[in-house]
Amino acid sequence: MNSCILMAEIYDNPQLRHTPDGLEVTEMIVHVAGAKPDDPTHPLKVVGWGNLAKEIHQSYHQGDRVIIEGRLGMNTIDRPEGFKEKRAELTVQKIHAIGQGAYTSSPAAATRTTPAYETPVAPPTYSPTNSSAPMPQVTAPQPTYQPTPVQSPSPIGVTPEPDPDDIPF
Repeated sequence: MNSCILMAEIYDNPQLRHTPDGLEVTEMIVHVAGAKPDDPTHPLKVVGWGNLAKEIHQSYHQGDRVIIEGRLGMNTIDRPEGFKEKRAELTVQKIHAIGQGAYTSSPAAATRTTPAYETPVAPPTYSPTNSSAPMPQVTAPQPTYQPTPVQSPSPIGVTPEPDPDDIPF
């Protein structure tokens, strides 16, 4: 199964174009952080198709931090210098914004923004009702300690070494 989940920052604004069949395609470059804070970022081409391409183009912009789920593929490019270069490309299946105003998206879901301020909702409170019947007391049986008898180890017997003359050569 080819599945990849990356956290990245959008480097260039997504570019929307159409195939000859009229299908939407969005391409963008994202940068993935290195393993250590001092490591440089790594660029990666990301492609979205169909309704997801439209959503990416409308909702995401340069500088947005996103989590991208998709399939990783390799493209071979003929270079003018005379050699072939392989580049990775991620085909988006789902994309999620990180931070305020986060978007929730998937191929079939509509874009939804989270309001900048939401009224906090207090958790429900519980107040026990007084009843005339007392609660029954349940007691659990207490575990008892039962030591197991200790057996003394059997004495180690001495095995005689074979006589070197008894071994035939």
